[in-house]
Amino acid sequence: MSKRDYYEILGVGKNATQDEIKKAYRKLAMQYHPDRNPGNKEAEEKFKEAAEAYEVLSNDEKRAKYDRYGHSGLRGGQDFHSYQNVNDIFSHFSDIFGSAFGGSSIFDDFFGGSTSQRTRQKQTGTPGSDLKITLKLTLEEIATGTTKKVKIKKYNKCDECNGTGAKTTGSFKTCSVCNGTGEIRQVSRSIFGQFVNIATCNNCGGSGKIISDPCLKCTGEGRINSETTIKINVPAGVYDNSYMTLRGEGNAGKNGGQPGDIIVVFEEIKHDLFVRDGDNIIYE
Repeated sequence: MSKRDYYEILGVGKNATQDEIKKAYRKLAMQYHPDRNPGNKEAEEKFKEAAEAYEVLSNDEKRAKYDRYGHSGLRGGQDFHSYQNVNDIFSHFSDIFGSAFGGSSIFDDFFGGSTSQRTRQKQTGTPGSDLKITLKLTLEEIATGTTKKVKIKKYNKCDECNGTGAKTTGSFKTCSVCNGTGEIRQVSRSIFGQFVNIATCNNCGGSGKIISDPCLKCTGEGRINSETTIKINVPAGVYDNSYMTLRGEGNAGKNGGQPGDIIVVFEEIKHDLFVRDGDNIIYE
């Protein structure tokens, strides 16, 4: 398979300056970077192709040979398609992306700042799970809309500790695993600079705190399993097997975590005389 022209790959002219070549490669590297295209082999090949073109055109000696003899003048040169792991390409250009573009890396520009400066909101507690219920409706109820009251068993926020799981506001201590941050950080390096992988601390559930004296009513969970009556406002014209979501009405989270949702699936009860056809009613 013949190789494409390096200038064509980067989308620059043969008289392009080094700055123009760098900017063109920078753009393509962001567009086809494997982290943005997971599992996309075509994008990975384009990423390697752009890296190979930049490796030649950014070097004055190699560029001069290429301009005079084409690909045949670069025998024994770098072929980035032979790399099985794109991290090898990162290593090859590790000295380029930290300084070649005014002291900032592609990673910083793309993600809006240094990874070490970015912060995320601390998670509190463990989120509650969603619940799914089936609501049977007559044809008359579907035609006019209705309101249903349904009794279900679900986890509700403990009213004794207000969902914190602690006996008192002073019944907490700093998590020794994450030192109160609620996060575990792992640092790795790539061509785009320093990556910081942030995961929720499993020891404290992301709160940064451990309960030293748990609530007696909920035994530290911050929620209690009990029967609850929910009201469902069914609009007119719902279809069989369609659904609606009741946000925040699902199981309460642990230790102040966000509640889940309730998914209500509508089921049409077969009528003795009429059959629904879209928005029409047919008498059989």
